[in-house]
Amino acid sequence: MSVSAELLARLTAAIERELPRAVELRRRLHAHPELAHAEHETAAAVAAALPVASLRAAGTGLIARVGSGEGAAVAVRAELDGLPIAERTGAPFSADPAAEAMHACGHDVHMAALTALARAAHALGDELPAPLLAVLQPSEEAYPSGAEQLMEPLRALAPAAIVAAHVHPELPWGALALDPGTINASCDLFEISIEGRPVHGAYPHRGRDPILALAEVVVALHAQLGRRIDPVHPATLTVGVLAGGSAENVIPARAHASGALRAYRSEDRRELRAMLDEVVAGVAAAHGCRGMVELTAGEPALANDPAIVARARGLLSEVGLSPAPEWRSAGSDDFAFFGALDVPLAMGFVGLDGAPGFTPRPLHHPELLVPDAAVGAVSRALAALYLAAASVAG
Repeated sequence: MSVSAELLARLTAAIERELPRAVELRRRLHAHPELAHAEHETAAAVAAALPVASLRAAGTGLIARVGSGEGAAVAVRAELDGLPIAERTGAPFSADPAAEAMHACGHDVHMAALTALARAAHALGDELPAPLLAVLQPSEEAYPSGAEQLMEPLRALAPAAIVAAHVHPELPWGALALDPGTINASCDLFEISIEGRPVHGAYPHRGRDPILALAEVVVALHAQLGRRIDPVHPATLTVGVLAGGSAENVIPARAHASGALRAYRSEDRRELRAMLDEVVAGVAAAHGCRGMVELTAGEPALANDPAIVARARGLLSEVGLSPAPEWRSAGSDDFAFFGALDVPLAMGFVGLDGAPGFTPRPLHHPELLVPDAAVGAVSRALAALYLAAASVAG
C-alpha cells in the first residue's frame, strides 16, 4: 500500500492544528512528573487528551485505538514516566525540585507528540491507511519494564508493526536518525557479592580479604571482555558501584559491586553472562573467598525493520525533516521488548542540537529542557513512521 502525498499533507496539516493543545499538555506533564509504576495522574491527563474514550489499561499503561476499519493496526509508542532527578532548568513550567522527579529524557514531549498525532489521525477518519494504536507505556526508566506489562494487551490487538521516536540532544535539529538493523544494545544488570573472612588489618593472614578479591574481579572482567567478544561487534561492561567495609583497619566479611552488560548480538549477550559467573567464582576462589552473581535480565538489543526504515526515510522531506547521519549506540531501550510479539519495529531519534533556545545538555541531566518546538518535530516523525509501517504492512 502506497502513501499518497495528499494524505501525508493532510495528516501533517492536521498535526499542526493540534500543536498548541499538545504543547500546553507537554508543559502540564513536565511540571508534574511521576516516577515509574506510579504514573497515575500522567496517564489520566494523557487519556483525557486522546480523541477516543475506549482505552485498554495494564497498570498505569494505556492503549487507545484510533481510526476505523478492521485491518491490522500500527502501534505508536510513547513513555509515561519521569526520572528521580531534581530539576534545575529554571523553566516557568519546571517541576518542583523538592519532588526529586523530572522529565529529563523527553518523555513529556513524546506523550504530547503522540496525542497530537492521534487527534490528527482521528480527524482524518476513513482516510487512514490503517488504524493507529496509541500506546502509552509506563516504566521505561526502571525495571520491571512497562513494555513487558503491555505485551499481552498488545498481543490481543495484533498490531502489524510498532514504531516510536525519541529526542536526542546530540543529533542536529530538523533531522531524524533512522537506520536499519541493530541500533541499540541489550542491557543486563548485575550484582556481585564476595564473601570472605573478617579480621583486623594487623593480621591479614588470618582472614580472607573480599575487597582485594573484588578489586581483582573488576580488573579481570574488563580484561576478559576483550578476550571473549569479537572486537568488531559492540559489547561493553561497566562496574558502577563498589562497596565494602566500615573501618579503615579492618578486613570486612563481604564486599559488593554492581554494574551492567551490553551487547548487540544475542550470542555475545550469553557469553558475557557466562563470563561474569566464571570470573567472579574463579577469582574469588583464588582468594579463598566465595563469589556470587545475581543477574537482572534487561532489554534485548533493538533492531529496526529495514523495510519500514526505507519507506519512512522517503517520507521525511514531506514532514519537514531530513535524514541524520547514521546513529547507533550501546544505549538500550525497552521498546525492544516489543520484538517478542514477532512484528517489525522501528525507532527514530529526533535531533535537538541547534533548536531555537535549546541549551545542549545530555539526556538525564537536571538542566535538560527540550524545547516546545520538539513536540511538532516528534509528532511529524511519528507520522512518517506510522504511515511507512502501514504502507509496508499493507
